[in-house]
Amino acid sequence: MENGKVATNPARLLPRRRENNARLRWLTPEEEKRLRFAIEMKSLYHLPEFDIALNTGLRLAEQYGLTIRWINLEQRIATVPRSKHGETRHVPLNSIVMAALQHLWPAAKQRLDGRIFLSIRGDEALEGNRHWFNAALRDARIEDFHWHDLRHTFASRLVMAGVNLRTVQELMGHKSIQMTCRYVHLAPSHNLDAVERLATMAGSQGVATDTRTDTALLRDISDHIGALA
Repeated sequence: MENGKVATNPARLLPRRRENNARLRWLTPEEEKRLRFAIEMKSLYHLPEFDIALNTGLRLAEQYGLTIRWINLEQRIATVPRSKHGETRHVPLNSIVMAALQHLWPAAKQRLDGRIFLSIRGDEALEGNRHWFNAALRDARIEDFHWHDLRHTFASRLVMAGVNLRTVQELMGHKSIQMTCRYVHLAPSHNLDAVERLATMAGSQGVATDTRTDTALLRDISDHIGALA
């Protein structure tokens, strides 16, 4: 339409399918061990890509679009100039990501465009990872798993480590907290700790709770009623 080739969009009346945001699949520690081994057997060259995805939560396009221009090694920050929602966001880089970047940096500096992720030959920038990632999944016998699930793994592990949801939202680049709340059920121990504070508060205020068996408690209540009668 912009080039004047057609006057109308023939697909304009087709209903849009809604993205399924309910699916949550993350990598278990055992699966990660198998997958890491499979990647190492295929080629150690791609291991930094895997580590960076697992420790940043970057979307595929965000990660493979990175250039040295958008990475500040001194401040340990990667900048996504245009995220899914059209906004700029900043992603902190932990020590694992910094170590991975050290392997990738020399080759990236040789390129005029500064692209971080290159083919094994080093003469072309990678746009994706299916050529090695899917093969590694098969070798590791991991089913129903996609690259985007590494992003779910990143968020899930943050929540299970006790990181508050507001921080997880910021690290994930979610537009709303509702998106982040999908992971809240992964922290049952922290939810239990939260409600247990009420019991601690009640104890400190001298509110006693009878912890005897129901039968003994009911007997005392019955005797008390009988005495009143």
